[in-house]
Amino acid sequence: MNGSAPRPQDHSPVTPPPPPAPTPMQVQTKPASTIEQMVRDAHSRQASDIHIRVGEAPRFRIRGQMMQPRDQVVVTPELFEQYLAEILTPQQRAAFANDRELDTAIFYPGFLRCRVNCFDTLRGGAIVLRLISLEVPTIDGLGLPPVLKHLATQPQGLILVTGPTGSGKSTTLAAMIRHMNEVTARHVVTIEDPIEYVHSSIKCLVSQREVGLHTHEFRNALRAVLREDPDVILIGEMRDRITVETALKASQTGHLVLGTLHTRNAINAVNRLLNIYNPDEQPAMRVQITESLIAIIAQVLIPTTDGRRTAAHEVLINTPAMQDYLLKGEEGEAFQLMETDTNEGMQVMNQALCDLVLLGKISPDDAVRASTDAGDLRRRVRNEGFDPARNAGRDFSHA
Repeated sequence: MNGSAPRPQDHSPVTPPPPPAPTPMQVQTKPASTIEQMVRDAHSRQASDIHIRVGEAPRFRIRGQMMQPRDQVVVTPELFEQYLAEILTPQQRAAFANDRELDTAIFYPGFLRCRVNCFDTLRGGAIVLRLISLEVPTIDGLGLPPVLKHLATQPQGLILVTGPTGSGKSTTLAAMIRHMNEVTARHVVTIEDPIEYVHSSIKCLVSQREVGLHTHEFRNALRAVLREDPDVILIGEMRDRITVETALKASQTGHLVLGTLHTRNAINAVNRLLNIYNPDEQPAMRVQITESLIAIIAQVLIPTTDGRRTAAHEVLINTPAMQDYLLKGEEGEAFQLMETDTNEGMQVMNQALCDLVLLGKISPDDAVRASTDAGDLRRRVRNEGFDPARNAGRDFSHA
């Protein structure tokens, strides 16, 4: 317009200012929009559990350790409600809102099952999912003591599997049920909260009942179970007097009963059952328990040297000699019998840990952490010829 030459245009690319550095909570750019996506991701990482909570990024338990994957974002209240809507029915959501906690399970056909626990915390709602394979494990596949095959075919009595939470008790019981399902023809009734492994009837007829889904109360299912013509009853946790008394009654009337307890060793399981009763009741209950008992299997899960986990087992078999010691409360003698009577399939935990160290399956450090008597464990390994070179040069004497 004014006759001056037009300005040349700058066609060089414009470099935008760099974005602000992300905070630790902003690392994720593609959050898992569904629980199923998160489950598949956790399964691909060989996680055993998923922990979800409002205000936190989801965490996975991998080989026993809590891990926070970098590709997860903080769960907002809105996203948490979305997760609840995905995995719970309207009735379950109402029950969770009323009770502030809920146990259930979800099933992904052809993939896996998840045991689900929903609960409230100070900072908001939370969900824990336990990933469970659809393939029921075998006793051999898990590396369980071979004597469990013999125990699973016993006609009647009480078998207890003990150990801390997350030690694989349910998996061991599932393997025992699979074995009896393959080699015996019986009616197996399970009362579970919730159902974990799903058993198809093979030689056995397997009836699985989930608390809250197939029965309103655990106690109702216990009262009804003896009228369901069972041969084998899986009760789950021996949690109170009613459970213990039902288990004892069933085991004394021709049934095989399987149950769990949270004790670290086999002999303490008897004391745990007795402590449910008043002191004046305990002598009579000691007689009932020792007469009904077949075996106690105590187990712990330990990281392996190849990045997986394995179980170490203590096994108490209620032979006549063992029963006599348990009746008298002679725990030291009972322990010595477990250590020496290996022909019956008995073993103490430190011997199981020692064998795993000598085979190079677990590290000396992890063995010591799992042992309740580290000095005895060190002595066993030294006496049986530990080879440090086989364990990456680690000296067990300093573990």
